[in-house]
Amino acid sequence: MKLTKMIVFGIGLALAPLSQAQHAAAPKLAPRPPMGWNSWDSYGLRVNEQQFRENVSSLVSKLKPAGYDYAVIDEGWFLKNPESRPHPELLQYELDANGRYIPVPARFPSALVNGKNVGFTPVGRWVHSQGLKFGIHIVRGIPRESVKQNLPIEGSKFTVTDAADQTDACPWDPTNWGVKDTPAGQAWYDALLKQYASWGVDFLKVDCISDHPYKVSEIKQIKLAIQRSGRPIVLSLSPGPTAIEHAEEVISLSQMWRISNDIWDVWETKASFPRTVKDQFALAAQWSKFAGPGHWPDADMLPVGELRPSPDVGPGPRHTRLTPAEQRTHLSLWAFARSPLIVGANLTLLDDATVSLLTNKEILRIDQTAMASRQVLHEGATIVWTADLPGGQYAVGVFNVGDSPVSFQRELTALQLPAGKFHLRNAWQGSEELGASKIDVTLDPHSTAVFVLQRN
Repeated sequence: MKLTKMIVFGIGLALAPLSQAQHAAAPKLAPRPPMGWNSWDSYGLRVNEQQFRENVSSLVSKLKPAGYDYAVIDEGWFLKNPESRPHPELLQYELDANGRYIPVPARFPSALVNGKNVGFTPVGRWVHSQGLKFGIHIVRGIPRESVKQNLPIEGSKFTVTDAADQTDACPWDPTNWGVKDTPAGQAWYDALLKQYASWGVDFLKVDCISDHPYKVSEIKQIKLAIQRSGRPIVLSLSPGPTAIEHAEEVISLSQMWRISNDIWDVWETKASFPRTVKDQFALAAQWSKFAGPGHWPDADMLPVGELRPSPDVGPGPRHTRLTPAEQRTHLSLWAFARSPLIVGANLTLLDDATVSLLTNKEILRIDQTAMASRQVLHEGATIVWTADLPGGQYAVGVFNVGDSPVSFQRELTALQLPAGKFHLRNAWQGSEELGASKIDVTLDPHSTAVFVLQRN
């Protein structure tokens, strides 16, 4: 029997098109879940320009062909002594004359041009020259150090003291005060986003704003400031868990929001932190119906590969503690949940196995082009997801989240899929089956089977 060629997404191949309905409503920002790299899992607060540029170069050569195109500098780029973070009273900051954080020249030397700190403008231009998009992380609010100096807010009659809410401290970050919901507060964010737009920022991850606490007034101020900046900037809200009752609100105000607290390279733990891969199944199921063009529930980063030299959590520099099977489960769940795919590995140390994991064509196709997805079964340790793909195709993911092998047999119609015979392709193994009307698979502990289905 002649096989119908499947549309796939991957190295050297184009994305399958959005459906007609998706295309008509597709927003300019994040029409698909963003894909890229973030410095946090491997460098914590300490990333410098050389390390960032080396990772970007690896991103271009190893992952960009598969669609990864965001490069994000995470927290702490304004700290002169990030190693002193456990002792906040010792921290030293780089600020401009209007009280805004700017990169430390000793860590980001390109920021200094003719004796003037021009911020991330040179870095942003270089990232764009690589065909990528540039992102940074901030914590919401106004630097406490700026408030001490009562510095002016650029382009306004206000000072930072007018805008800062000194009763509102982020519970876990010592650097900033909150921002008042006043004209002075809006002037602060307008000036901040004007600066970021001038740097060429395409992606802004804002922390201490999506949960503990949820600060909707500041989210609204940032969204308005982005609009006034004149530059399209993806807004990513962190940390989680964002409360499900805020779903419609965060959809209207941002492109990404975290559905959980930080996830790390742990399958399961009794501790409350960090979040684990196994933890994410229930949350991903709750949030899946809210995913769509321009608004993506964010299951957090992918702590795979080499997490070094200075990961913020865990037993020091290391290769990911997730087993190969757990890594496939991790990426598969994120794909079915249509979460952004932001890699945390040190990209300069990527091995072939991690590259293969992150560039699997069918898995990325599910994440990037599925029109809808949902959990359809949870029986004991077995969880099943399905996704609707372009061209009348489907995907099925069967997960074993238990500690013993499981066998799973089920007619496709019992998984809410159409009756008939399908051509099944196993996304991780590459095997194929013709004329199938059911799923029949045995799974080792913590492992996954993903099938792409097309009618014969």
